Amino acid sequence: MVVEGAAADPKIAGNTEFPVNKGALCIKGWTAASALNHPERLRSPLMRDADGNLVPVSWDTAMERIVSEFRRTQDDFGADAVGVFGGGSLTNEKSYLMGKFARVALGTANIDYNGRFCMSSAAAASIKAFGIDRGLPFPVEDIAGAEAILLVGSNASETMPPIMQYFEAQRTNGGRLIVADPRLTPTAQRADLHLRLTPGTDAALANGILHILVRDGLIDADYIETRTEGFAAVRGLVSTYWPERVERITGVSEANLVRAAHMLGEARTAMVLTARGTEQQAQGVNNTLSFINIALALGLLGKANSGYGCLTGQGNGQGGREHGQKADQLPGYRKIDDPAARTHVASVWGIDPDTLPAPGMSAYEMLDSLGREGGVRSLLVLGSNVVVSAPNAIHVERRLRSLDFLVVSDFFLSETAEMADVVLPSAQWAEEAGTMTNLEGRVIMRKQAFEPPPEVRDDMQMICELAERMGKGQYFSYESAEDVFNELRQASSGGPADYSGISYEKIEANDGVFWPCPDDGHAGTPRMFTERFATPSGRAGFNAVQHQPPADPPNSVFPLYLTTGRLLAQYQSGTQTRRVEELVGMAPEAMVEVHPTTARVYGLLNGGIARISTRRGDAEFKVRVTANIREDTLFVPFHWGGKRAANRLTNAALDPTSRMPEFKVCGAMIEAMD
Repeated sequence: MVVEGAAADPKIAGNTEFPVNKGALCIKGWTAASALNHPERLRSPLMRDADGNLVPVSWDTAMERIVSEFRRTQDDFGADAVGVFGGGSLTNEKSYLMGKFARVALGTANIDYNGRFCMSSAAAASIKAFGIDRGLPFPVEDIAGAEAILLVGSNASETMPPIMQYFEAQRTNGGRLIVADPRLTPTAQRADLHLRLTPGTDAALANGILHILVRDGLIDADYIETRTEGFAAVRGLVSTYWPERVERITGVSEANLVRAAHMLGEARTAMVLTARGTEQQAQGVNNTLSFINIALALGLLGKANSGYGCLTGQGNGQGGREHGQKADQLPGYRKIDDPAARTHVASVWGIDPDTLPAPGMSAYEMLDSLGREGGVRSLLVLGSNVVVSAPNAIHVERRLRSLDFLVVSDFFLSETAEMADVVLPSAQWAEEAGTMTNLEGRVIMRKQAFEPPPEVRDDMQMICELAERMGKGQYFSYESAEDVFNELRQASSGGPADYSGISYEKIEANDGVFWPCPDDGHAGTPRMFTERFATPSGRAGFNAVQHQPPADPPNSVFPLYLTTGRLLAQYQSGTQTRRVEELVGMAPEAMVEVHPTTARVYGLLNGGIARISTRRGDAEFKVRVTANIREDTLFVPFHWGGKRAANRLTNAALDPTSRMPEFKVCGAMIEAMD
């Protein structure tokens, strides 16, 4: 993206020289400048007065209040009673500082971020199978060279439009695309084969495909023997997933299961790609591992134009999970309970490793603890709108109201910021410098185009000033984002996500650098696993995964499946996109997609209003009748708040490993309201 013109009237253009998107932007990118000078933008700190109203105050007043409340909370309830909640859109530098601020300035274990709701299941699965997590362990351009691709739970046409140029190139090159999704999305409409599975049956689908691959002799026995371990248990397990059984579980016909298996197994190059549909479930890690098993059985990892990968959901979804925003993590993707990791990072920070806290609560667990005895009593939120984006949102809102103190940093008065005691106005993307790490693991530069408005500050400035006011300023003395990045390089050195050989100069000279990059002379690692995996044995691990039903399946009261997702014209909680005129014109309100047969059964009219209820609550949506969805399934987007918030309905049942909530499937009922 290129930003042109003056700050008062900025223009957006695509950068055709950039090797990833080659100048292509989605509609949200083209309209991103609209938020910079929006009349509703926050331009000064706000603080709640005696009458309960948010009123403008000085930065000094706001910061003193924050420090005072944090100190009071920790004096009364202990260090862990202050929590920090971050976001996957923050730069690497801000993500790093957030983790350091929590552990060094606050001394709290309780820091996590909204990326826990996005990439955590795929990350945990990749670490279990490969020893390391990088969304795509190969360059995105490899997609164009794959003869066959299985894309699971992704509507990339709407959620990542620029990446579709590679899928189009794949088709032009004669490649074939298989899409597994309960909906006939715009992406599925481009596929050679659409597997319209029952929501929550992903692992059964994967096991059924692998059963056929084994049965029909399509696996790579030599690769399995020389580069993997644990296949015998998987072979035994998938032998019980014969096609007729899998058809009954998933609703995908035996003929299509066989066709999918042979398209993958007979291709010389192939990929298995997963996304939120299969990952945002209480079985998300196991679901992902079941598809990784397919990629390993076919011998795809480490080969050009082949492999397994996960499509990232947020702007810095990869980098945001690498450098300390997660409750169990230190920079460089190190584990916070690893003594060697604690020693290394503490030496970079100049502190005693024994002062580093233990692992804290995951994102939803922290939100559930708010205001409770032994839980978080004061909370700092940056780059997230949890009132809209968290599951079981009615409950989360109640917990936020029970806090002793809430501070939110944002561009606009989001639904979460409206509840805060102090709101801090943050600089936007064009007003700050920093790096991001894209879905390929390519660290890229985002340059500052304009100065922020006079009373608006960069979050890095805010974090460092808070640290200074809390008596920890000596650990947060930086002149620039580059200074922060250079310290991040040291902290990540030797870790799984090693940035130590990446500099701002190298990023600019090469249009980005792939991690791991362990020293200045290293060129980076575009393609991983060519010789070994990051496991102790150097082999990738198969994992025998049984299909499990969803935590909240349909029943006689809630007879339909509810699933959620994104739209082309809106993004995440909609805090920014719902304020952009062009995007509101394209998607002005939340709608529920209903099959025509289902609409007739429940007396729903196209364009009418319906109420959806689950065990958590209810929400209201305009009805969109379409044959592009299963008869037993409802789809709602999650970009709106209030009574139109999809997450008033979703289930907070957590994956036991990733702590990912089950956003993508729960039992629901629907009724007409007019």
